Amino acid sequence: MNVGIEAMNIYCGSAALDVVDLAKARGLNMDRFENLLMKYKSVPMPYEDPISNGVNAAKPILDTLSDEEKDNIDLVITCTESGIDFGKSMSTYIHHYLKLNRNCRLLELKNACYSGTAGFQMAVNYILSQTSIGRKALVICTDIMRTSVVDESNKMSFAEPSTGTGAVAILVSDKPTIFQVDVGANGYYGYEVMDTCRPVPDKEAGDADLSLLSYLDCCENAFKEYQKRVIEADYLSSFDYLSFHTPFGGMVKGAHRTNMRKFKKASPHQIEADFQKRVLPSLNYCQKVGNIMGATTHLALASTIDNGDFDTPKRIGVFSYGSGCCSEFYSGIVTSKSQEKLRQFELDKHLNDRYILSIEEYENTFKFNEDLKFGTEFYKVDYTMFPKSFNLVKGKNRLVFSEIKNFHRIYSWV
Repeated sequence: MNVGIEAMNIYCGSAALDVVDLAKARGLNMDRFENLLMKYKSVPMPYEDPISNGVNAAKPILDTLSDEEKDNIDLVITCTESGIDFGKSMSTYIHHYLKLNRNCRLLELKNACYSGTAGFQMAVNYILSQTSIGRKALVICTDIMRTSVVDESNKMSFAEPSTGTGAVAILVSDKPTIFQVDVGANGYYGYEVMDTCRPVPDKEAGDADLSLLSYLDCCENAFKEYQKRVIEADYLSSFDYLSFHTPFGGMVKGAHRTNMRKFKKASPHQIEADFQKRVLPSLNYCQKVGNIMGATTHLALASTIDNGDFDTPKRIGVFSYGSGCCSEFYSGIVTSKSQEKLRQFELDKHLNDRYILSIEEYENTFKFNEDLKFGTEFYKVDYTMFPKSFNLVKGKNRLVFSEIKNFHRIYSWV
């Protein structure tokens, strides 16, 4: 049975920041900073949150479906580490504003940056179960990091330029036009480690060096498990492209270099050439957005499909990692039709059309971030605070976050 991604789209907000400007403003070591391989980070505006981003990513997909096809969506999963409530799932808001069928399962998964893959694989196995033949699942991977305090002594200081905001919407069905999953080709690897965590919604804590080591360990061992399940799987020859969870591009490059050394005993020249060919297409969008946690792996996959060469069908190997930790290596097939369908959503244009903030404008967002703490009971968004970015949203039928009234979030179409 065929299963996988029928349609996919992204929404990464209306504003971004040049991270080179940010690194200079923070006085970061520029030699070390260049190793991040970052260009921009998406910055959440007061009128944007994980729910509005998720809806804005999904709505263009639903607009291409007939009423009957939309009614066949009977599972909505939100995948995040940016929950807005200890009990209420963001999927309920997203389901409501997308006007989906009420005969639908609505649930949320929290599992650090692995959450998107967890939700995707759950949806894949739901379709494979054939308990509801012809049905579809909508997976919304959505995360946000609202910067409110800059602690220059923090060991995670290089995290500020690399954290972003955004969502990837994935329609999973038995018509995998975008990405056909290799069924059963999955390698898992996980264990308890305190590499990074988010003790409060707007702050990450942990040990950056330990996080890198855990990521490298999981990347190697998840693939080894994949090899046990897929006979004769080879890190170099089995995959035309590779899409990794991308906290920042340099981390991916380091993991790929390590794997090429261990699995293929490749020379530095061979490793660099292979990185440029098989991995770099996946970084294009991640370098413009930053780490959007549970959505990052699929942002990298979308980037690969949009920027790769698929004149003939190609296999993509996908590595997903979430701090704490859990990881997975899986794979699937992409064709020229996949690329053609994905390009209809103009992902690159969306990213290039964002308003570029100055450092002063960026730091002005810190005040409203302080006011939007987890558990806020009342809040009213002032759309005039950032008029230049809001003008990019007006008139495009986008959902925006409007207010919180008695803990209930309210949104508007503009």
